[in-house]
Amino acid sequence: MKSLKKLALLLTLIFALTALAACGSEGGDTEDTGSDEGKTEENGKEAAEGEELSGDVKVAGSSTVFPMQVYLAEKYQAEQPNVSVTVDSIGSGGGFKKSTKGEIDLSNASRPIKDEEKAIAEENGIQLEPLTLAYDGLTVAVSAENDFVDSLTVEQLKEIFLADSGKTKWSDINEEWPEETIKIYSPGHDSGTFDYFNEVILEENPMREDEDVTLSEDDNVLVRGIQNDPNAIGFFGYAYYFENKDSLKALAIAEDGGEPVEPNNDTIQSGDYSPLSRPLFTYANVNAIKEKAQVYDYTKFVLENAGAAAEEVKYVALPDDKYQEQLDQLNEWAGK
Repeated sequence: MKSLKKLALLLTLIFALTALAACGSEGGDTEDTGSDEGKTEENGKEAAEGEELSGDVKVAGSSTVFPMQVYLAEKYQAEQPNVSVTVDSIGSGGGFKKSTKGEIDLSNASRPIKDEEKAIAEENGIQLEPLTLAYDGLTVAVSAENDFVDSLTVEQLKEIFLADSGKTKWSDINEEWPEETIKIYSPGHDSGTFDYFNEVILEENPMREDEDVTLSEDDNVLVRGIQNDPNAIGFFGYAYYFENKDSLKALAIAEDGGEPVEPNNDTIQSGDYSPLSRPLFTYANVNAIKEKAQVYDYTKFVLENAGAAAEEVKYVALPDDKYQEQLDQLNEWAGK
């Protein structure tokens, strides 16, 4: 009896293994050559069947967009653990340097691409297209320990930051303020935040860059510098202010003789926080979207979840129909 039972178990195992082998054979006739092209084809099939994907998605660029992309990458990899999504904060300009050469799949930016950057991409046969993820209010901040300034006019901002203004002390801006040197903390020249501030506030004129000015592509460096100095001032994305609002004070900004307006979700979305409200982008490499199933799938996930990500990191979401319009465009690029 024991021998018969063993034989029955053995036959059952053989039948099961035979059935599995048959299923594997029916699953597809394409051999696994080990090449990237073969993997891309397989990923495309898996995506269509809702199965797991694999491969890399490379994202880099704006430090302002960085918190959103980190949030989205973590959520995505919980759903697609075999896809490796890397997100680097190197400034909008740094992102475009890589994306125009085809080194990354998504290029985060807090400013539109420049004509010369677009020309480089075209020379390299790369199509870069913008996707708007959220709205941001570029926030001018001082230390929470600063007890003398709550608002500035656009003209006063120019006086503080312009190289040729000759005004380096707070008392130079307002005689009632302390006779203390203004310490400036600013994003570096590769930052889209720097470019935007330079355009709308300084009107493309040179900014101060002396021993009392610190430039950094890392917004956390700027935050720490301002936190610890009541005579410091700087600017960065609203999310970085909100994350550190207990130790920072966001200044209200007055434009053209108007009333000072503080940055918050309502004033940023309405545009009342002017001229420092702006859109945030990621520029998609359309070639990668067409050729790599995981890049298409991640970009689709980004657009589907950008509103939630914006709220999570304290930016302002777009209306739902704006995300849907971009999803339709993404599917068109991918030939879906």
